[in-house]
Amino acid sequence: MKPASFAYFSPKSLDEALANIAEVGDDGGKILAGGQSLVPAMNFRMAQPTALVDLNEIQELFYIKPTDTGGLVIGAMTRDRTVELDSLVKKRAPIIPECLYWMAHPTIRNRGTFGGALAHSDPAGQLPVVAVVMNFNFHIQSKDADRWSGADDFFVSVYTTCLEADEILTGIEVPAMTKMSGYSYKQVSRQTGESALLGVATLLSLDDAGIVKDCRIAYMGVAEKPVMAMEAMAMLNGNQPSDELITEAIEATVKGELDPGADIHASVEYRLHLARTLGAASVKEAVIRAAKQE
Repeated sequence: MKPASFAYFSPKSLDEALANIAEVGDDGGKILAGGQSLVPAMNFRMAQPTALVDLNEIQELFYIKPTDTGGLVIGAMTRDRTVELDSLVKKRAPIIPECLYWMAHPTIRNRGTFGGALAHSDPAGQLPVVAVVMNFNFHIQSKDADRWSGADDFFVSVYTTCLEADEILTGIEVPAMTKMSGYSYKQVSRQTGESALLGVATLLSLDDAGIVKDCRIAYMGVAEKPVMAMEAMAMLNGNQPSDELITEAIEATVKGELDPGADIHASVEYRLHLARTLGAASVKEAVIRAAKQE
């Protein structure tokens, strides 16, 4: 099939793009970034936007910059593969390239954009769960306003974020990792490059005595958006992360907080099994990595 007819805008500056989306957004206009999800949906007529505002000519949205606090700011149109291979990203936020490795295939990541993957808000997407764990800050702009949103507020539901019809995600701030920080991203999929059946991301730090502090764990593939493992985080924070405690903490989250659905690819029981296995493995790997940062 071919897409339904639509108007097309190719702005050369952010100001021009903001004016375009202000004009068409309320009438069903859409932003075109990498197009790796939107274009196939349009071809099958699952999505029928009245207009596309193409951001690919806006050079000011392609960048990776360090912040003075040790973090990063990444332009929304920066290609996923560029982020994955960037040396500064690997140094300051290594969980990002670790998760991007599992996103589709390199040819897809060559075209897909960092901001697009986040704004798409796919419940089986890799980047949203990392965004929640690292507490990304999202720079959102419209013709008449400029605001920031934390990751906890940005993701709303399946393919839904807090972005309004006249707004564009223009940049993503990645906070600095603290001293003695460890990270881990784990997922299981039916085959390489396919959407994950379930995934988990962990970011934590240890104090000089090896006690866990600032632990953040989140799951994807268990709900309409990433789910923070609040029970596990509460049990681990302030304690020595023994294997027994990690297992107990993850079990508390699996039993008390996760309610995944079933589909043709996996039963509820199998997804809960993955949540136990991957959750414990992710936390243990993050602890090992944190201990090596002394």
